[in-house]
Amino acid sequence: MKYNITLESFEGPFDLLYHLIEKSEVDIYDVSIAKIAEQYIEFISKMQELDLEVTSEFLLMAATLLEIKSKMLLPKNDIKDDQMEMEGIDPREELIERLIIYKKYKNAANELKNKFDIHGKVFYKPKEEISYPENKDITIEGIDLNNLVKAFDRILKSNNFKKNDLKFHEIKKEEMSIEQAMKFVQNKLDNIEKIEFTNLFEDKLTRTNIVAIFVAILELLKLKKIDIIQENNFTDISIRKKHR
Repeated sequence: MKYNITLESFEGPFDLLYHLIEKSEVDIYDVSIAKIAEQYIEFISKMQELDLEVTSEFLLMAATLLEIKSKMLLPKNDIKDDQMEMEGIDPREELIERLIIYKKYKNAANELKNKFDIHGKVFYKPKEEISYPENKDITIEGIDLNNLVKAFDRILKSNNFKKNDLKFHEIKKEEMSIEQAMKFVQNKLDNIEKIEFTNLFEDKLTRTNIVAIFVAILELLKLKKIDIIQENNFTDISIRKKHR
């Protein structure tokens, strides 16, 4: 549980006060212990259960600030401490050293939290093998199979598939099975005579779905449900429904 402190020279969470002092954004003379104590007492009066850890931390800091402030208000000749008599000693030095250590741990904790917030929303899918047709000896009449493979490779290298977004909140299953991909290709050919090979991949697709569609094309070829045609080596590859 956190609470805010409102001062003339500083407003923000109480645990940031150390950070601001370290950065010299708030001078020690501007810190009003009376105002801090007043707001603190008001805060704890509303608490249903006293947080002893917060209380002890507040009292320790308040005592430290009071000690530092009193030493800086006293004339140097009135300071009896042997260490304070040494030239160049700043009574704030010890506190600042502690602030530096505090800041390092706080920054490290924030960094770990940020990484957890990002990676905690990512779920990795285990690697799985895509089932290929048992009969891999597929022949295509009127087209060089090498051209088909090259066309498929160009699609994979394009930016036409979805890229991972680490900031998603809802997980949806988007991968097609080979059977679903076969149905996808057949649906594309329901109302048209033929479709260009590249146009099958116009929708935003994952890389897995692109592979599934390519395998589905090979399976439909094996089942003699589609034809693949190409006028020559430099024209687009087209797919059409096979007429029985």
